[in-house]
Amino acid sequence: MRPIKEASDLFVKAKDHTMHLIKRINGRDINIRIEGTGEPLLFVHGFPLDRTMWKYQIACFSKTNQVIAPDLPGFGASSGGDDCGGAVVTMEEFATDLSSLLDDLSIHEQVHFCGLSMGGYIAWQFFRQHRSQLKSLILCDTKASADSEEAKQARVTTAAKVLEEGSEFLAVAMAEKLFSSKTIDEQPALVEEVQETIRSTSPKSIASALRGMAARPDMTGKLKDIDVPTLVIVGEDDTLTPPEEMQSIAEAIPNSCFVQVPEAGHMSPLERPDEVNRAIRDFLSSLT
Repeated sequence: MRPIKEASDLFVKAKDHTMHLIKRINGRDINIRIEGTGEPLLFVHGFPLDRTMWKYQIACFSKTNQVIAPDLPGFGASSGGDDCGGAVVTMEEFATDLSSLLDDLSIHEQVHFCGLSMGGYIAWQFFRQHRSQLKSLILCDTKASADSEEAKQARVTTAAKVLEEGSEFLAVAMAEKLFSSKTIDEQPALVEEVQETIRSTSPKSIASALRGMAARPDMTGKLKDIDVPTLVIVGEDDTLTPPEEMQSIAEAIPNSCFVQVPEAGHMSPLERPDEVNRAIRDFLSSLT
């Protein structure tokens, strides 16, 4: 994990409404980038990454929205993983941290919540627990179903291995799962950038999140209850959360739309940012 300053509430503010903050939330320092003005748009990263995976979206939407892009506790420059000793950190806990963060930032307007993969798992719990803070959902390359018993055991096994061996093996193994073959062939620098993020993440944070994802509830039966506008985005070559699975999520949510991104895998916002940004922009425009 990258080093963090010790102060509980530090910031650097620029003339262009850009702030880099460290906020003390629920006993942990959370690193956040806030940029732009307008309706708040919260970007929640996937596992085991950080807010930099949204770099193209931050650059795009900070022109029209107040973009809030935190590093989840234990990831990026936020503390948390070493404090919890590698125990379980649930998706509900992450959702509560984000709700508390918005309160601490005095963001009282409802937010557009955009989450990828694990960020989508957190989005379900944010809807369940903090509906009053939510204006819309944008779900990228994620699942509503719980893990199978086999998948749960695989996460637990990986958690134990990363605590023993470190994160290098995970950085290598995840490349083919996160990216389409086209991206791996044509954008090796992008793939290496994401692998380096994984390598720099605390093994305890990785293990905690793995156990939390394994324990997450099945949301499939609750999709019909989602009463906010929802955009569902998936890369056409995503093998972790395949298009047909995500399309079924969209079909189950009453007020939703579905976008499939060509030539992208699980990391569609990084692989095909123009297409993803266009889908998000069109969706947000439809709400005004």
